[in-house]
Amino acid sequence: MVRIKGVEAGSRAFRAGICPGDRLISINGHEIGDVLDYRFFETERELKLLLERDGSEYRLELIKPRYAELGLEFESYLMDRERSCRNKCVFCFIDQLPKGMRETLYFKDDDDRLSFLFGNYITLTNIDDREVDRILQMHISPINVSVHTMDRELRCRMMNNRFAGESLRHLYRLAQGDIKLNCQIVLCPGLNDGEALEFTLRELYGLGGSLQSVACVPVGLTRYREGLYPLIPFDRETAGAALDIIEGWGDKGKAQRGARTVYASDELYILAGRELPPLEFYEDFPQIENGVGMLRDLEDSFMWALEEAGELELSSPRHVTIPTGECGYAFLNKMLDVLRDRCHNLCIDLVPITNDFFGGTVNVTGLLTGGDICKQLAGRELGDQVLIANNMLRAGEDVFLDDMTLSGLSERLGVPAVRVGGSGEELFAAVMGFEQSGEAGHDPYEYKSWEV
Repeated sequence: MVRIKGVEAGSRAFRAGICPGDRLISINGHEIGDVLDYRFFETERELKLLLERDGSEYRLELIKPRYAELGLEFESYLMDRERSCRNKCVFCFIDQLPKGMRETLYFKDDDDRLSFLFGNYITLTNIDDREVDRILQMHISPINVSVHTMDRELRCRMMNNRFAGESLRHLYRLAQGDIKLNCQIVLCPGLNDGEALEFTLRELYGLGGSLQSVACVPVGLTRYREGLYPLIPFDRETAGAALDIIEGWGDKGKAQRGARTVYASDELYILAGRELPPLEFYEDFPQIENGVGMLRDLEDSFMWALEEAGELELSSPRHVTIPTGECGYAFLNKMLDVLRDRCHNLCIDLVPITNDFFGGTVNVTGLLTGGDICKQLAGRELGDQVLIANNMLRAGEDVFLDDMTLSGLSERLGVPAVRVGGSGEELFAAVMGFEQSGEAGHDPYEYKSWEV
């Protein structure tokens, strides 16, 4: 039974007399406990609703088009509490956060509903057979799973949960039920790489067509690891050995099933000192949010925008500064050189920022803080604007991980700091200073995402 917070004006629920404050008990005899129940059972054409108002139950019967929404609003998107993680993984990044950050950053979710709704990864240690039955009944797909290893004993040790190995049975049930699976492996040198990685990828390959993708990412280690498991970072040799295994299984999938399926993150290639694979290697970029092919995708859309722009010459000189993580600096700088060569009155300063806030081996752009950027750009000639990558900031807000705001950064630097979207087109437009209508002297651009 869930409390109704609001009813959309003019909706079917509104016309039926359902009011805010009522409680929804069931639809067609099915108890409603959360958003998955509600979204699944409201799709029927004929609905028998059981509700409660002021302690008394009442019933309604509605006929509507199949899949049409009722128009009910609830107190949270899940209509229930988020399920927190029961594990104590040796590589958990949240356990490596410094004290004093905002409270929401310390919450570890492990919720299959968030996996379906928002693409979050789950470990399967937080669900039971009844929940798997529900996923199969509703055919909730895809599900994103943090696997890490298919060795049951090793999984228990890595996740500090004696049920972590046994919970892998859910993965096999989901695969047998044709639920598409996107899997993630956080690689820790000396633990789940080498022969353990071979075993894991062999077992995942055995899931057949249900296995949609696998991303292998290197463990991230901050300087806040006192009292935690003594992990070591990847070096050039160990990263290269892991890549050989990953690409071997990817090649096998491509040859036998027509899809690579298994990928390494961009960071692993950089650690190994190897060139990133070409664009077509990544097929439809199934794991780009895990940093798999992100740099190649950025480069491709950037170069496309550059070619579409034709002849480039700004009406007046322009100078921008772009702070970036150390990990992708060399790749991005080479990409920007193409634009520098084409537009001679444009100065682009790409500045690698050392992550002093987290320290350790953390060197990706998305984990940079406003404080580190401010400190390391101080005293530099920054030009017209400082361009800030979208993934440095909280979703929907101009706030960095250390709670510095974009406006606060602008004030401290004395130069406008501008949020830039994640595509190459958006980066190109921001560097050039183009608005949606285009730069004077050129045909108008029609990329609505180019507004910066």
